[in-house]
This record gives sequence, C-alpha cells and structure tokens, in this order.
Amino acid sequence: QGIFVLGLPYALLHSGYSGLLLIILAAALCCYTGKILIACLYEENEEGQLVRVRDTYEDIANACCRKLSPRLGGVFVNVTQVMELITTCVLYLVVSGNLLSHSFPYLPVTEKTWSLLAFVALLPCVFIKTLKIVSKLSQLCSLVHLIIILVVTTYCLTQSHRWSWAKFRLSVEFEDFLVSVGVIIFSYTSQIFLPTLEGSMKNPGEFSCMLNWTHFFACVSKTTFALTAFLTWGEETKEVITDNLPSFLQTLVNLCLVTKALLSYPLPFFAATEIVCACISGGNHSNYSSPLFALGVRGSFLLITLLMATFIPHFALLMGLTGSVTGAAMTFLLPSLFHLKLKWKKLSLAEKWADMAVFILGFLCSIAGIVCSIKGLLEAFG
Repeated sequence: QGIFVLGLPYALLHSGYSGLLLIILAAALCCYTGKILIACLYEENEEGQLVRVRDTYEDIANACCRKLSPRLGGVFVNVTQVMELITTCVLYLVVSGNLLSHSFPYLPVTEKTWSLLAFVALLPCVFIKTLKIVSKLSQLCSLVHLIIILVVTTYCLTQSHRWSWAKFRLSVEFEDFLVSVGVIIFSYTSQIFLPTLEGSMKNPGEFSCMLNWTHFFACVSKTTFALTAFLTWGEETKEVITDNLPSFLQTLVNLCLVTKALLSYPLPFFAATEIVCACISGGNHSNYSSPLFALGVRGSFLLITLLMATFIPHFALLMGLTGSVTGAAMTFLLPSLFHLKLKWKKLSLAEKWADMAVFILGFLCSIAGIVCSIKGLLEAFG
C-alpha cells in the first residue's frame, strides 16, 4: 500500500464506474503475474517434485536468454530494476520535502532544504545489512499507513450526508482514463521484491495463499478508501486526497505521510544496493561481503538519490515516463514472457492465452503511459 493510494480518489474522478472495476482487475492481474514469476524459479526434478533452481529475477532472465547470450537477460532486468528502484527512492525524498514545506509554510525553509533534512534522517540506511531490519521498518510503515487511511476514511464517514452516486461519471475522456489506469495499476506493483520475499519465507509453500490474501485485502482497502473519499468531495477531489482535508487534519496527515515516506525508503534502497553490489562484485563473494565495499555502495547510492531529488527538473514527469517503461515491464511484460518461455510445454491452452493477454495489456499500458508522459514533458518545457 504505497503513496499511490492517495491518488486513487482522483483516479475515480477521471474514470468513473470503470475505475472501480479497474481496481479489482488490477489486483487480480498483479496477483497472477506475481504467481507466474515465482513459478519460473522452480523446475521439476526426476521424481516430479518442484525444486527451486533460481533465486532472483536476474536468474530467470538469464535462463530465458541462455541461447542468445548467457548474461544478456540478467543485465537488462538489473538495469530495469535499478532504474525503477532509484526513481522510487528519489520520489520519497521529493515527496518528503514537498509535504514538510506545506506543513510548515510559515518557516523560511525551501522545499529542497526540507528534502536535505529528510536525507539526513535517512543516513542510517547505509548500515542496513539484512532484510529483517527492512521488514521491521516496513511494519512501522504499514502502521503509519493504517493511521492515515483511518483518519481520512473516518472524516469522510462523518461527511456521509454529502454523498451522492450522481458524482460518478458515465463517460470519460480517454487521456484522463489512461492517467487513472497508471495510478491504479502501479499502486499494486511488488514483483521486484517477490523472489527475495518468497526465498525468505519460513514456509515458501504458503506464498500463493499469502499473495491471494494480501491482494484481496489491498483491493478491499483501496476500493473503500477511494470510494468514500470521492463520494465526499466529488468534482473537488484533488490529485492527493489529503489536500482536501481541513487544515488541522491536513498537517497531522502530512506529518504521518512524511514518516511513511521515510520508512518506505529502506525497502527499494536495500533492494537496489543488493543488486548493484552483486553486479559490481561480479560473483566475487569476498568483495561482496566486505563491510567497506558495501558501505561505499550504499553511501554512493544514498547521495545519488539526494542529487537527483535536488537538481532534476520536472522529476515527477520523468518518473512517470520511467515508470511507464520499467513498471509495466517488471509487472506485466517480463513475468508473462518468461513464464511462456520457460513453461511452454507444461502450460495448458488457457494458461498460454492468459499469459499472452497479460503481455498485450502490459504493452498497451506502457505505450499509453509513455505517450502521456512525453506529452506532459513537452508541455512543461514549453
């Protein structure tokens, strides 16, 4: 449940009733691609038992491109993953600076200075060595997110006398609808982390069940939140729903959002630095395990995210462009393509059609997102 959730009511404003169906469809599709991605980690042995023969997204890509080039697929996947992860980290810094500047407008501090202060708070990330620490921080992040959702939803319920289903649109503008598609679909994406997550579970056999329940509850949560917020403000719904709240609640929620952004940072940060460390060391585990080497990689990565957050203009639009390419690729295109490649002989006709449909849908979403982002960039640069 990322910060994207706060844009869901705005997505409903532009997508109407179709947006509600899209929230459900996106949950089902992302759950499905998560399962087929993990299926690519396993192969049957001589006794017909499934054995985990691959550990990472990179391993799956290398297996698919083995005949073309042994490492080509892994390089492509790693570059794509790092691009998406680094833009996610930079986004958290940008969002933190933006929220703090809006929470304390009376202080003579610029948005970039607030981002720098957020960066200082994130410096301990260079000492994160295991996923267990990241997991504990993510638990706190989930708790803060729950508080935000409860505050906004509770306020909306107190305004239920203003609700009207007439606020929903029956017809929508195609370009506005594409923006809604991007917000809704990419609020579910988690495929980058799934191979590591499944490998870290005490009982990996429960992975599929876990994925079903988490996507079900995510779908219910998103639908309830988006629906109550949109019914409350209707045409006045803003891009980030917290901007609609009364000032006394807005400051409280904004501070919670800053906390959430800072607690969210370690997960993509850890994942990206692990990929970079593994690539630089080239399989040399003595280098990879060196504390000084790992500290240098993490410190450099942290500094890069600060520089990007500070100096790149129109970062949100650039992130939208990157996300349309990397997000769609990692969530829809690659899982379905890899599944077809590695499991073709064992898939039923229905499964083959399902994978091909997901691939085509992901391709269309990617193209549409790229067109919208490039158009926005051209307008921004005048």
